Amino acid sequence: MHYPAWKYILIAVVLAISGIYALPNLYPDEPAVQITGATAGTQLSADVLTQAESLLSKAGLSYHNGSFENNSVLVRLPNAEEQLKAQEVLRRDLGDQYVIALNLAQTTPQWLKNLGAKPMKLGLDLRGGVRFVLEVDMAKALEQRLATASQDARRVLRSEQIPVQSMRTTNDGMVLTFENNDNRNRAQTALQKQLGADFTLRPFADSEGAALQLAYTEAKLQEINEYAVGQNLTTLRNRINELGVAEALVQSQGSNRIVVELPGVQDTAEAKRVLGRTANLEFRMVSEADATYSGGIPPAGSEAFPFGTLDGQPMLLNRQAIITGERVQGAQSGLDENGRPQVAITLDTNGGRLMQNATRTAVGKQMAVLFIENKQRVSFEEDANTGKLIETRTPYTETRIINRATIQAVLGSQFVITGLDSEADAAELALLLRSGALAAPMYFVEERTIGPSLGQDNIDKGLFSTQIGYLLVFLWMIVFYRAFGVIANIALAFNVVIMVAIMSILGSSLTLPGIAGIVLTIGMAVDANVLIFERIREELANGVRPKSAIVAGFDRAFSSIFDANITTLLVAFILFAIGTGPIKGFAITLAIGIVSSLFTAIIVTRAMIQLCYGYRKNLTKLSIG
Repeated sequence: MHYPAWKYILIAVVLAISGIYALPNLYPDEPAVQITGATAGTQLSADVLTQAESLLSKAGLSYHNGSFENNSVLVRLPNAEEQLKAQEVLRRDLGDQYVIALNLAQTTPQWLKNLGAKPMKLGLDLRGGVRFVLEVDMAKALEQRLATASQDARRVLRSEQIPVQSMRTTNDGMVLTFENNDNRNRAQTALQKQLGADFTLRPFADSEGAALQLAYTEAKLQEINEYAVGQNLTTLRNRINELGVAEALVQSQGSNRIVVELPGVQDTAEAKRVLGRTANLEFRMVSEADATYSGGIPPAGSEAFPFGTLDGQPMLLNRQAIITGERVQGAQSGLDENGRPQVAITLDTNGGRLMQNATRTAVGKQMAVLFIENKQRVSFEEDANTGKLIETRTPYTETRIINRATIQAVLGSQFVITGLDSEADAAELALLLRSGALAAPMYFVEERTIGPSLGQDNIDKGLFSTQIGYLLVFLWMIVFYRAFGVIANIALAFNVVIMVAIMSILGSSLTLPGIAGIVLTIGMAVDANVLIFERIREELANGVRPKSAIVAGFDRAFSSIFDANITTLLVAFILFAIGTGPIKGFAITLAIGIVSSLFTAIIVTRAMIQLCYGYRKNLTKLSIG
């Protein structure tokens, strides 16, 4: 009955590492408010922490352990109610240049952090993440679609050589005016052929002369709305994948809202900034009139934008864009040969063709990159009747030129953008372009963490069910297998510690289905011991000596244990591959539990039995019931 020394060493190392990495789960997170800059390149200072603490003290809110690190401020609050009040105060008084986000601050001791140990992330059903509700600006989506449609209409009229006096957009379409009825009738025929599937056309006479109204059909309006929400859903999922958030939930709510649930997110400010940011690029040629432009009304066919910063020197660009950010297929941030931040752009096939056509005759001329960002200005006014503060949101657009360069050769699908302020700005711009363009701006209308009553209640019930399950298994094993049952229970406790440690190391989120997986694993883990112990009993009943019975029990039961666990492990892999959300959480916990239970039921249990019985010279009886 020999047991090699290396297995004892392996068990000691695994249990020591598991104990260290499972230990942070004994230190619960506490509510906090995180403050970061509105853009990735905004640098904060410790003065922001001092200002935030002053505002909270003035509002009569208690806080503790404020810290400034990694270019963000974190202020801890005693409870979730104080956390929400603190967020409201800071949002109101600090201004739009900061992102104020709810967070959960870790209380893990520093020595454990230095070892890389951290607690398991808890799913939203257990109090470990944040929930956002974003509203899609449908009016802006329609406006953007109308801008494209008006360009299509001009192109059709130009190809048919029909002069148009003016064109203006309306709430659901556009109005074109012509010099006479003949031109209007020709335009109606041409536009009906090209755009009739999306618009209803109605001729009429207004103060400017013969007019033609194009209004989107109800079906087209519905399609635009569905596309805006669907495209934004896809883009948000891509951005969340870039952030590395596991088991996130992104789904539509109603006709124009999107719900985002991020379990286990630590940097909620970054998530909020990246998710809500509506950034896009336009590549335009610099107008030939820019050299002599000194301000005022731009010449026809051009627009003026600030260069570098919002208050930078204005520059004239052609009104017509070559391509937009929608054509970007890939984007990677990095540094150029001079150590300055840059973003390497890869366009799709159509984008590369458009860029090639535009630059073929523009070598030696200048092209600019226009950065367009839709934002929302939040203001607070006191209601005269109730005295409560009313939050008002005003959408606005910031547009600036981030780069201008002379075209040295014909450009294709790959080129580089330089002139960015910092590496952080370059990384964030690459992320936004990589994840895809939003079809319309979105604004945060709700943000909250899961309430402590719901989350703690779920945790308490989950722990209670685990404890009951473990207690019943514990008693059953002792009653039926006596000393061997005690050994199996100790191995089972080690199994739970190993599971918690592995989940903490992997950073997977624990949800209620995950707790169900732990409870199921407890039952399955002792199932392996039951097979081994019953085999030992059979050998003893056949007259085999105790030590030989132990060896035979482990050897002959191994194949049955391995087969049973492998089939369950395959099912876990299938659930993870095709499942979503809670199903994945259950599959991860089940798979980890199967692997750790095989280790504890076979190797750890065998080692403890060896220590108890293997070194007795005159062993005549086993305490196995």
